Amino acid sequence: MTLEIITADSLAPLRHGSFTRRGGASSGVYKGLNCGAGSSDQAEIVAINRSRVAEAMDVAPKMLRTVHQVHSADVVHATGPNTKPAERADALVTDRPGLALAILTADCQPVLFADHDSGVIGAAHAGWKGALGGVLEATLTAMEKLGADISNTDVVIGPSISQLAYEVGPEFFDDFRADDEANSRFFVNGDGDRYQFDLPGYSLDRLRRAGVKSAEWTRHCTYTDADRFYSYRRSVHQREADYGRLISCIRR
Repeated sequence: MTLEIITADSLAPLRHGSFTRRGGASSGVYKGLNCGAGSSDQAEIVAINRSRVAEAMDVAPKMLRTVHQVHSADVVHATGPNTKPAERADALVTDRPGLALAILTADCQPVLFADHDSGVIGAAHAGWKGALGGVLEATLTAMEKLGADISNTDVVIGPSISQLAYEVGPEFFDDFRADDEANSRFFVNGDGDRYQFDLPGYSLDRLRRAGVKSAEWTRHCTYTDADRFYSYRRSVHQREADYGRLISCIRR
């Protein structure tokens, strides 16, 4: 099956995109393009899936740069192939041709950045903790150090969990309101004491306040479209043993 890649006009002509689960070699709960080495899927199958992604990005597999994601605001300046062990961080930036920066997600946001004029690119993994902790702004700052202009940077949030599917508790709401009272606008009332949180809306607001040229969400919900996307939260609700990881990439 052919790989399916979701792209955005604002990042063209750079090779980039968020890959769906279509076109992969995994089976069972991982059926499709599972690129998560941290999953319990067969390592050789994950390697095949990653090789297919690398081919689509026109790089060698070792040049598909990833990090050991830990829900932080830490950013790696990528200058060459993957390292062993992988750096613990949640974003990468580079100005080097021939590198593809890759982020793994399964409800969290894959965020791709590009300043076309300077040739500086970035990729970030932004769940609620990373977004609240400043990973988006940290990525922009790291890009700026390489010569990017934030006001000339286009940003795209790929498939992630939508507000309709993202139910949270009152403590979660209180944490965001404690950070900024204005964050209340990203929550709507749910059942009982629950709320529905708009993670992409929150992140788009932070990016726009940071001064980027453009910021958009592809408007694909990982939770509600099981045929195309893996979802951690859906796997929990369905009592599945594990879940696959989606991959999003950008390269110069």
